[in-house]
Amino acid sequence: MKIILVGASGTIGQAIERELGERHQIIRVGRSSGEYQVDISDTASIRRLFEQIGPFDALISAAGNAHFGALEELGEQEFAVGLNDKLMGQVNLVLIGREFANDGASFTLTSGILSEDPIRYGAAVSTVNAAVDAFARAAAIELPRGLRINAVSPTILEESLPAYGPYFRGFKAVPAATVALAYAKSAEGLQTGQVYRVL
Repeated sequence: MKIILVGASGTIGQAIERELGERHQIIRVGRSSGEYQVDISDTASIRRLFEQIGPFDALISAAGNAHFGALEELGEQEFAVGLNDKLMGQVNLVLIGREFANDGASFTLTSGILSEDPIRYGAAVSTVNAAVDAFARAAAIELPRGLRINAVSPTILEESLPAYGPYFRGFKAVPAATVALAYAKSAEGLQTGQVYRVL
């Protein structure tokens, strides 16, 4: 398969490439690295990406920024970070990407455990993650031409504990390689409308 991997240089993205790279053609996309660059918060940038790459069999998004911060300090601007980037960025990868996707192609988006298990300073992130999950479930029943969509909702990564561990006390961390299996299940399987929780 020809797989577009957005967020290829990140911890999860690198693990996905290791998992799928021997079996498929991986097109690495990043904000400032990879074979192609994209700003997922900019629909014109997304469209240019697909016009450059052309038809594809799977798109995996392991990208998206959101704001961590105390609720008392959150305002519209802080929420907008995740709403414009992680949420609408991934939604627009699907809305624009469906025009270029081959029949039967799949989309796999990334949410996260905070959609169901919130933490202090994570209200904006929880909101975005829950919306990504809902979009995947809802879009699945309407996508044409056998197109599929799923979301992967991982817990804290072992590799991320040095940076984020203090925020996730009591959570069991998982290695990125384990998380990557969920993306492989989505891209190589036949399910749609699923949220794969990796705990």
